[in-house]
Amino acid sequence: MSALLELAGIGISFGGLRAVDDLSFTVGEGQIVALIGPNGAGKTTVFNMITGVYRPNGGKILWYNHDITGFAPHRIARLGIMRTFQTIRLFSDMSVFENVRAGCHLRTRQHWWQGLAGLPSQRREEAEIADRTSDILKRLDLETVADERAIALPYGVQRRVELARTLIANPKLVILDEPAAGLNDRESAKLNETIFGIRDSGITVLLVEHDMNVVMNVTDHIVVINFGRKIAEGNAATIRNNQQVIEAYLGRDDDETEEAA
Repeated sequence: MSALLELAGIGISFGGLRAVDDLSFTVGEGQIVALIGPNGAGKTTVFNMITGVYRPNGGKILWYNHDITGFAPHRIARLGIMRTFQTIRLFSDMSVFENVRAGCHLRTRQHWWQGLAGLPSQRREEAEIADRTSDILKRLDLETVADERAIALPYGVQRRVELARTLIANPKLVILDEPAAGLNDRESAKLNETIFGIRDSGITVLLVEHDMNVVMNVTDHIVVINFGRKIAEGNAATIRNNQQVIEAYLGRDDDETEEAA
């Protein structure tokens, strides 16, 4: 499996605090990879470095073995690296269709003046975007709410709208920052299916998630960090039984603790 994204010893400090320190891992093309750890471990900071929000002050970020360390966010996005956020960032007064269609702006070929002139090429591209938007909405079971205002939708549906807006840009890698946050059990189960569907469509997935039912059930590989440093990586079974991970993050069931005592 070829490496799509590689983090090679990246680190960053804020003042005197070393938020991420000498972190290395690889995301293989076609994988679903999770980055997990306690609150404050540096997970979102890692995502912010990958997507150009922060510039590492050590190490390299490689994309198809090319150094993209410190690229601006718009350059990262144009390479095919797209992300969602912990907090939903929809255009609340726009419809679901309009929100998702807005995600195409990175891939449009026409200039603003061509739109004003109403050129045939511009009309064709607008029709293509509309068709692609409808297709993405159908894939994520959102076609029935296409005309609804985003702000009027339940939280779990808004999450899917944000994901649809990310996918319409045709990314090679989608980075999901706590996609199950605020979801109920039924919505989390639906999210698992959605993540598998994304991977099966040819898009690699990297996610941060606290819901271990999601992490353990969908991922090919898990990286665990604590205090900004990697403490373990491997498949779900390896991570579930790693003593250092149990102590730092997963914890023990009460029954297991009593038996051990």
